[in-house]
Amino acid sequence: MTNPNSLHKSQADVSNMLRTAGLRPTRQRVSLAEILYSQGDRHVSAELLHEEAEAANVPVSLATIYNTLHQFTQAGLLREVAIDGTKTYFDTNVSDHHHFFIEGENRVVDIPGGGIAIDRLPSAPDGMEIVHVDVIVRVRPKNQ
Repeated sequence: MTNPNSLHKSQADVSNMLRTAGLRPTRQRVSLAEILYSQGDRHVSAELLHEEAEAANVPVSLATIYNTLHQFTQAGLLREVAIDGTKTYFDTNVSDHHHFFIEGENRVVDIPGGGIAIDRLPSAPDGMEIVHVDVIVRVRPKNQ
């Protein structure tokens, strides 16, 4: 599942992507987007992105990272993957797909396309519509 948002982009490409999504391409947003989208499809936590930003000499607070990740998510540039309500990852692949959560490693990986079929969904409550279905399959190494 290759996502065109996740291919390596120049600073101009990143600025264009942000503008197209309705976001002003500030220096921090451009720098964070370059870090996010330079490694192909991946799942990052705010803490991991903060570490990567520091390593790339991008001065940014963890609060700014959280704000930026949520802005990117609201703009459709990222997909939020919540695990147990305690840990949130952000996926650069915004296409419809599901995830494995590898227990013990706290790692999220995509389930290959077509890996899950959902043939019946409940009706949404009155005045509501189903927007997205997230399936997270928890896995761990087998006991040997």
